[in-house]
Amino acid sequence: MPKFAMIKISNRVELQENEIEWQFIRSSGAGGQHINKVSTAAQLIFDIKSSSLPEFYQERLLNKADHRITKSGKIIIKCQASRSQDANRQSALEQFIELVASVGEVQKKRIPTRATKGSQTRRLESKKQKGATKAMRQQKTDYLG
Repeated sequence: MPKFAMIKISNRVELQENEIEWQFIRSSGAGGQHINKVSTAAQLIFDIKSSSLPEFYQERLLNKADHRITKSGKIIIKCQASRSQDANRQSALEQFIELVASVGEVQKKRIPTRATKGSQTRRLESKKQKGATKAMRQQKTDYLG
């Protein structure tokens, strides 16, 4: 059985490189002969459900609102920024690692705080000032024209 390179996501999570499927396609947009002949754009496809990712990562990825994650549970990242296939492949891989690592970070629970007395006073003063400015703009006429 061939040994595949490991892709490090975090200190505890690693993926085998054979879990990622690569497709190289022609880049879209202007570019002349080179872009019409050479398949430089890299497309990374990763199936979340059939991967060796921990259950926690899989659930968080499937629930994440990201345009790169399909409803069927696949991550598709297309990179065509460079004229080099290898550079596009590396860029797509970096985006993939960043996306998967982002769900592993548990955000701190927000503790709601109260507004200070000074901030409340400043807010009310600015509201009064704006109201006074708007009141001066109004034309008040006593007669009917």
